[in-house]
Amino acid sequence: MRKYFLMAVLFLMSAESLFAADIKIGSCVYTFNDAYMTRYRNAMAAEAEKNGVILTILNSQNSQGTQNEQVDEFIADGVDALIINPVDRTDVTEIIEKAKAANIPVVFVNREPPEALLGSYEKTYYVGSNAEESGKLSGEIIVEYFKNHPEADKNHDGKIQFVMLKGENGHQDMIARSRFSVETIENSGAFKPVELASALANWDKFQAMTIMNAFIMSIGTDEIEAVIANNDEMALGAVEALKANDFNKGDKEFFIPVVGVDGNAGAIDAMNKNEIIGTVFQNAEAQGSAAVKIAISAAKNLPVDKNNTGFDVVNTKYIWVPYEKITPEILKKGE
Repeated sequence: MRKYFLMAVLFLMSAESLFAADIKIGSCVYTFNDAYMTRYRNAMAAEAEKNGVILTILNSQNSQGTQNEQVDEFIADGVDALIINPVDRTDVTEIIEKAKAANIPVVFVNREPPEALLGSYEKTYYVGSNAEESGKLSGEIIVEYFKNHPEADKNHDGKIQFVMLKGENGHQDMIARSRFSVETIENSGAFKPVELASALANWDKFQAMTIMNAFIMSIGTDEIEAVIANNDEMALGAVEALKANDFNKGDKEFFIPVVGVDGNAGAIDAMNKNEIIGTVFQNAEAQGSAAVKIAISAAKNLPVDKNNTGFDVVNTKYIWVPYEKITPEILKKGE
């Protein structure tokens, strides 16, 4: 009996280890006008509430200058840790220097700063997912679809003529998803990828819709065999443009496969309506939870490790949350 009592006590001590009612965390998100980051914000808020932490999240309104000023305000307010989704991932030197001067840990999320910058301060961390993996899974979804639907290769030439909707210029996810989706199609040996056109739509549904309309006007629906989008919002924008041209509305003869990334509710709904062929789930909920757990651990001078965060920590700085492929077939298996 004493053995089980001690085990219960140890469990309770572990469960309470991150409870930190006196911890204040300041967080900046590059914009609130982003479906994926809305999921991220909600996850951070839930984890903070669970641990009794005071968490304030500010909208940086897509301005690095604004974000830098917000960091100044947080430091002046005496926060114990920062969680930053940078506007410009390559321009976080000022944030790191200010955090270092105040001896405040800073957790970067979703937009990965260069390794050298993260290494310049011991109390910097990054939470995200490996963008290369998401690109590969996007490519796999395309290849699997074309193998199962020979009619998708309209001219039966063994090539996939595609258009691509890219995210933000310089963003690591845009670069990796664009590259590795195409490389995966090439490396499959089943089809040769042929890019007809690509453009930056900055993760935005309405920009993507406008661009996709331009692609349809300039290239034509007879030539476009697939749409690869770096995220779900752009995939949904492409779908709206296709539907306006009487495609992807339920008629199999008038369908162009579209793939996205993030696993947002809108994309799942579109997939259930046969408007897109799949998406790659990026676990915002796990990432948001991990970011808060790291911030609490670092603020309390606890080791930032799996015991205190629940996640493997690579090189003392990185938490990588895996991507998951979602297709109608995978959803049916999970029912």
